Parts: sequence; C-alpha cells; structure tokens
Amino acid sequence: MREFSQSSSELAGSFLVAHPSLIDPNFRRSVVFMTTHDPEEGSHGLIINRPTGNTVADLLPAGEMGSLAGLPVFIGGPVAADQLSFAGFRWEIATGNVVCEANLQVEEARELAADKLTSVRAFIGYSGWSKQQLETELAQKAWIIRKPDMDALEIDQCKQLWPSIMRELGPWFRLLASAPDDPSRN
Repeated sequence: MREFSQSSSELAGSFLVAHPSLIDPNFRRSVVFMTTHDPEEGSHGLIINRPTGNTVADLLPAGEMGSLAGLPVFIGGPVAADQLSFAGFRWEIATGNVVCEANLQVEEARELAADKLTSVRAFIGYSGWSKQQLETELAQKAWIIRKPDMDALEIDQCKQLWPSIMRELGPWFRLLASAPDDPSRN
C-alpha cells in the first residue's frame, strides 16, 4: 500500500481504513473502497473485507444469475442492508488507480465478470455518509486513507487486508493488528 493524501477531493478510488480506535461495529476493522465522494453531496463506499460466507446463488435463484451465481457476497455496509448489488473493480495500469463501477445491473455485471482484468463482487448494503459527515469523521481521525495497490482487491486477500495495512503503519499499529478483536475473549 502507498500513502495517500488526505485531501477530500481525492477520496474517490481510495481506501478508508478503520482506525483501531473506531469501535462502531458496522466499521470496526473494516476497509471501505470509496466509490464516490463529495463533501457537499455526501459519499458512497463499499466495505471490501467482510465476506458473508455466502455466494449469490445462496441468496438468489442460481438459474437467473448464470455466471454470477458463484460470486462471494460481501457486507458492503449498514445502509440498505436488505439489498444486493454488484460492483466491478479494475486496476488501471496507466494511472495506477482502481476504478470502480458500482450499482451494476445484472447484465452489466455478467459482461464485466467475463473480463479477466475486472474483479466483480456482490454486496449486501453499502456505506454512505451525508453532507460533511465523512469530513467530520476524518477530522476525528476515525479513518486512515490509503491508496489501493493492485493486490489489495484480490478476493482471497480480503480477510487479511485490514491487519496487513495496519502492520505497514508502524509498531503500534502492528501490535493492534495482531491483538484479538475482542481482548476479553483471549
């Protein structure tokens, strides 16, 4: 992971990484990919490191989903937690950025899933912030902003993404990343 500027105009396409002191259960130890950001209009993102253990076929009729049936389903956030959506992530080599197309229709998701350079994921819910809400949380240091690297969006890496990022931030964060989520259960 590379350090990323905390300028709000650059948040779309970046990760919001939950600071270890963030105790909100909706976001504890989460990594949110910011799909859109506007301090005056609000922001939208998807938690990318919380697999549900289900596939699309577990939630919807497999026959209708075709090639999407085997996709793992992630918890995208606490907003609209009763809705399933698809998003496609693509690493842009020329710019070194990740581009995300969120809220894909089923046919759009199928087309992107056939593209070997795009990673399509299914999400239940999304993460959303109203006008200036995210800026307030950033001022409170609830989030660490990071620019994703190419490997960060690999599905098999998702569960270890948060601790991996924490270990890169230095000894104090490394210690917190190795601690159990609930020390009382240790």
